[in-house]
Amino acid sequence: MLRAMRVNAYAALDHGQPLVQWNYETQELGPDQVLLRVLACGLCHSDLHMIQNDWKSSTYPLVPGHEVVGEIVEKGGALAHLHVGQRVGVGWQRSACLHCDDCLRGNENLCDESTGLITHGHGGFADHVVADGRFCVPLGDDLPTEFAGPLMCGGITVYSGLRHAGMTSGQRIGIIGVGGLGHLAVQFASKLGNTVTVFTTTDEKAQQATHLGAHEVIIVRRGTLAENPRKHFDLILSTVPTPIPCELYLRLLESDGTLCFVGVHNEHLDIPLFPLLARRRRVMASPIGGRAMMRQMLDIATRLGIRPTIEKFPLAEVNSAIARLRRNSVRYRAVLMP
Repeated sequence: MLRAMRVNAYAALDHGQPLVQWNYETQELGPDQVLLRVLACGLCHSDLHMIQNDWKSSTYPLVPGHEVVGEIVEKGGALAHLHVGQRVGVGWQRSACLHCDDCLRGNENLCDESTGLITHGHGGFADHVVADGRFCVPLGDDLPTEFAGPLMCGGITVYSGLRHAGMTSGQRIGIIGVGGLGHLAVQFASKLGNTVTVFTTTDEKAQQATHLGAHEVIIVRRGTLAENPRKHFDLILSTVPTPIPCELYLRLLESDGTLCFVGVHNEHLDIPLFPLLARRRRVMASPIGGRAMMRQMLDIATRLGIRPTIEKFPLAEVNSAIARLRRNSVRYRAVLMP
């Protein structure tokens, strides 16, 4: 029987408030739904935005957590491809219509009816979570639980951004920032056969970028490069949640090069026309990827040994983890464990 049950969670009761213990009753599962026992859940900057209602889409009580690794406890009857006891991952996306042109092209993340795990329900800062089984991704035995969660949002965000900006192999790629997103972007770009230059503001992160696979690191202070790169770039990916000097980076692109944003902030972009026009350069932004790209990303991460750098916290210490993330002192992804 697909029963309802009580879930023990940590929730923000109003915008910006610390998380407190809270529980709720699930509904009986629908045919496409699963009940997961949470094994681990990553903490993402988007969780902070939702707690603070920065995007005006939060409803309270709000249970954050959208980088979930869980074990299927119960499942709906329409999910023949999943089984009880299976380990799966769930990311930002809760559901989509699955019949529009974007969905049929494998771009469910661009669907007008797309919903988010924590914008339209409760997330993974809990002992259990209900998810749409069609958006759960089975995880192979070679990908450890504690590393899988951050790939479900951070990993797919940078991988999808790089791919849709034109990344193949043998290219020159710039990565702005070495944080929760940037440290994964460096690994994907370099391990897929590209020459990677990282732009960062600290000597400490410059050393870490080299360890992650960067071939060149350039320090940026007050919007000025400490040195010029040896070559211009086929694409530059901005992973930072703050404004960047767009013209500076546009002029570092080759002809037909792309500046792609995956780091999110609320400021307007200041983009001059002539650096775009003169060399047919492009500016774009990219969200998460669809289900097929998610599977591709996880396969590549597993085979090539791409792993997030993580710090583990007990779920009961979620507010300490949030405080550390706000201070930018987590290296580089916080993972909450039961």
